[in-house]
Amino acid sequence: MIHYKIDILQVLKDNGYSSYRLQKEKILATSTLGKLRQGDTSITVGNLNTICTLLRCQPGDLIEWVPEETD
Repeated sequence: MIHYKIDILQVLKDNGYSSYRLQKEKILATSTLGKLRQGDTSITVGNLNTICTLLRCQPGDLIEWVPEETD
């Protein structure tokens, strides 16, 4: 299962990109911000690219795959 390694919204905010700014400047859609708040990893590759561009990082800095535990 894919998980976020960091709180992406907090890191964006620390880098000067508040939720308000992201919406106002149409950098990320409100629905994408909602997914990030909820920890929903079903954002598009395009949105992942935008976040990586803003933070100057690699996708692997943001997400990781963790095997699901099975009984």
